Amino acid sequence: MMQAINFPLFASKFAKHFTNNSDNIMLLNVVIDSRKIQSGNNTLFVALDGSRYAGWEFASDAYDKGVRNFILPANCPTSLIKSLEDSNVLLSTSPLKDLQQLAQLNRENFKGPVIGITGSNGKTIVKEWLAQILSAKYNLWKNPKSYNSQIGVALSALGISQQHQVAILEAGISAPDEMAALTQIIQPQLGIFTNIGSAHDEHFEDTRAKIEEKCKLFQSAKYLIYRKDQTQVGQYLEENFDPSVLISWSDKAGADYILSVKRHNNGSKIYLIGKDFQTYTFLTSFRDQASLENIRHVITAALSLGMKPEIIQQGLKLLHAVDMRLTLKSGSKGCKLIDDSYNNDLAGLELALEFMSQQITASGRKILILSEMQQEGKEEVVFQKIAWLLKHYSIDLFVGVGKGFADFKHLFPAESDFYESTDMILRNLEALSLSNDLVLIKGARAYGFERVVQKLEALAHETILEINLNSLRHNFIHYRQKIKPGTKIMVMVKAFAYGGGAAEIANYLQEIGADYLSVAYTDEGVFLRNNGITLPIMVMNPGSYHLELLQEHALEPVVYNLNQLKSLSNAMDSNSGLLSVHLELDTGMRRLGMSDQELDEAISILQQCSNLKVAGIFTHLAGADEAVHKDFTLSQISSFESSSNRIIQETGCKPIRHCLNSAGIIRYPEFAFDMVRLGIGLYGIEVNQLEQDKLQPAMTLKTVVSQVRTLQKGETIGYGRKGEMKNDGEVATLAIGYADGYDRRFSNGKATVLIKGQMAPIIGNVCMDMCMADVTGLNVFEGDEAILFGARPSIMDLAAKIETIPYELLTGIGPRVKRQYILD
Repeated sequence: MMQAINFPLFASKFAKHFTNNSDNIMLLNVVIDSRKIQSGNNTLFVALDGSRYAGWEFASDAYDKGVRNFILPANCPTSLIKSLEDSNVLLSTSPLKDLQQLAQLNRENFKGPVIGITGSNGKTIVKEWLAQILSAKYNLWKNPKSYNSQIGVALSALGISQQHQVAILEAGISAPDEMAALTQIIQPQLGIFTNIGSAHDEHFEDTRAKIEEKCKLFQSAKYLIYRKDQTQVGQYLEENFDPSVLISWSDKAGADYILSVKRHNNGSKIYLIGKDFQTYTFLTSFRDQASLENIRHVITAALSLGMKPEIIQQGLKLLHAVDMRLTLKSGSKGCKLIDDSYNNDLAGLELALEFMSQQITASGRKILILSEMQQEGKEEVVFQKIAWLLKHYSIDLFVGVGKGFADFKHLFPAESDFYESTDMILRNLEALSLSNDLVLIKGARAYGFERVVQKLEALAHETILEINLNSLRHNFIHYRQKIKPGTKIMVMVKAFAYGGGAAEIANYLQEIGADYLSVAYTDEGVFLRNNGITLPIMVMNPGSYHLELLQEHALEPVVYNLNQLKSLSNAMDSNSGLLSVHLELDTGMRRLGMSDQELDEAISILQQCSNLKVAGIFTHLAGADEAVHKDFTLSQISSFESSSNRIIQETGCKPIRHCLNSAGIIRYPEFAFDMVRLGIGLYGIEVNQLEQDKLQPAMTLKTVVSQVRTLQKGETIGYGRKGEMKNDGEVATLAIGYADGYDRRFSNGKATVLIKGQMAPIIGNVCMDMCMADVTGLNVFEGDEAILFGARPSIMDLAAKIETIPYELLTGIGPRVKRQYILD
């Protein structure tokens, strides 16, 4: 709940076109999603357009829920404005700008210090860790998750209220001229510039131009923290900011704070020499360079705000690797777990419940396990908000953990359980009778809910295929932008969605706007229907005896030869239903499909069978991924167009025509017809290698180091003694083998893995359940993460090393490898 803002006064301040028809003029809440309206009283609805809708279309829904204050686009229908007769309506040329001006006003009404954070990497982690440290002394507000965009920063700043003492807001940009609006909102007194990297380089003239744009956030800051070792950042700041503003740190002499690091047991020691020569030694469990940089930003900021080193050290003990992404995991007894176990506030809870609502469960309950929240304001108001969220998101069972729930049990539904501590719920998990349920686990760090997650996880195997849903969405949008508006996208989810998990990925595709799905076999389509997928589904190879299943589950079979068409036609003669089919034409692939010579008879059958609806006509391009086959590809497209036109003219059908796969979308977007088929490109693999840099890898295969051995020159490793140490060194055993889908051909240096930011070659033969890597000089420990493929090494490079294709590697990942789905 923000600080109260007088809506008419706001409108007059900015000379807006405003109609005042309601006495409900004081704004305490702002919403941009009508589905999230808790109470219409003192609530403002801002109509922001999305990629597939106009924001004003939801104003009536907001009105029906009691909202009487609106910011609408000036070009919205007059009939809508008239229907909001007893409301206050501001007509705007830019509702987003007005939202940002509201956020700016709320920020300016806040008298406490505001900390602004920007940089290429580490913004969210620094914000979260700094919040954890400062919460020992201050009641603070921060962006939920990574809400650092033009809309996200505005919504975050609107969350600052009078009860808060400090606000921490991060700002993210990707192009020139984006920081100005965020600066007006945040107006930080203390700034932190985390670092500069290569992200978004393509949108800036050079690195200095990117630094300059980011530094606009700090133009009025009283103090600005930066790492002096970041040469380009330090040089720019020292040339353009008053020295009295700058607070530098480094692990070398010459900075305001010297923060040097040494390894200590399984963690690190950070030695402080301060401005006044104060000294202190901090201890942390982190060893990786990125985390140690982030922690030193946090230490410097906390010291600059007057916190004592001893208090900072107490906070450092509680820091955990913060994964700002929501993670969907497989749980025991058929459950799915949403792991958000290190972060707990109202804004984050709503985001997590929204993510939960997007997951479709064929059976089972939606269960929320939630710890008590700390420093969220008046207790009763907080618990009322939690209770409303439970109702709004249709939670079937609520489990509250913490003594604070005791006085407010009456606010919660009958299907609620309460426990005073994490130990108590761990002892009583069996009483929840979990089976095929969807469970969201969300708790403050102090409650240690990771123990609950570990207890409920299904597999102990530590190898994970991580599917980044944000990257899927990024790649989906990239391909959608290649084709003309209105062209449909069919996404191929056959072969377990290229190894990624068909139901989970299909569900997310349904959310982000896919038009069609395609599977290889009928049972794959039935599986998707049983998991709540409602999109049209094309079945590539339906078999001969599945007519009832196809009709029952509204699946659309591919018909690729005359015998199949005759069989379906005969079966439909005695069937009163309607079956939608897709005709496959063979224009040169020579795999499946009807030839030109078969079209006469096929057309005759279709003309006589009214129960068969031709929903689509398509072909496969044999060489769309290689320029050398351009003439052949164009001849295929020409043949497809001619044959499909003939079918349309002679049968009167109105099908969706499609011929382009992922490679074809890049090379031949002008031949998209009515729909394209997106396959491996969705996962960030551009087989043409023309636009690979514009995609994001969506799958990362990772495991852990099980053991590290020190070996001498000449010692051999693994079965057959194929690996041999050329010098004294160290070998790490990794918890993955060919039974998990890590190909045996990667043996003996054919592949490398990423550990501690360095590439380590596979040494010896890949075993069934394990493999070994030479980690000499990398300072690797048991439990460290090893990445088999992802951003580095890329799956394209791995496939090339063993002369195969990425499809084979992705689809070969075994079922015992846990799939985890993450969403920032």
